[in-house]
Amino acid sequence: MSKHSPDADVAFISALAELLNKNELTELSVKREYGEDDSLEVRVVKQANIVTTQVAGPAPVYAAAPPTAAAPAAAPAAMEDPAQHPGAVTSPMVGTCYLAAEPGATPFITIGATVAEGQTVLIIEAMKTMNHIPAPRAGTIKRILVEDGTPVEFGAPLLIIE
Repeated sequence: MSKHSPDADVAFISALAELLNKNELTELSVKREYGEDDSLEVRVVKQANIVTTQVAGPAPVYAAAPPTAAAPAAAPAAMEDPAQHPGAVTSPMVGTCYLAAEPGATPFITIGATVAEGQTVLIIEAMKTMNHIPAPRAGTIKRILVEDGTPVEFGAPLLIIE
């Protein structure tokens, strides 16, 4: 039976998030061994002033991320939430987003490009599988909201098609 407390895990994750912000890091992964069959794996990723945590292993999930200093400045931008735009294309899964088929290749889309319904607009890699994301409708690419090689969450806005 494990002797570590959930409060200690929360404090540990909070300390990692603070360390990430203090040292201007973008990602931090740590594995803590509590015993033979008990461990805690934590991956903290910072993306566009957002701190997310991903915890894996047999231990329950406890996550706490302190707000960043840039959060109040981002409040006016939150009023124009791209996810609420009627032409928003959102991520169908968690993974890493790629705008081209391979490094150095021509991107699938550019701002102002016209796309057909079903045309591949980007790729999301999840568990070593490359998932081609099709355009849900025909239109013109107005905004690309992700950068090549960045992690995305389920439901995160990826681009705007009008």
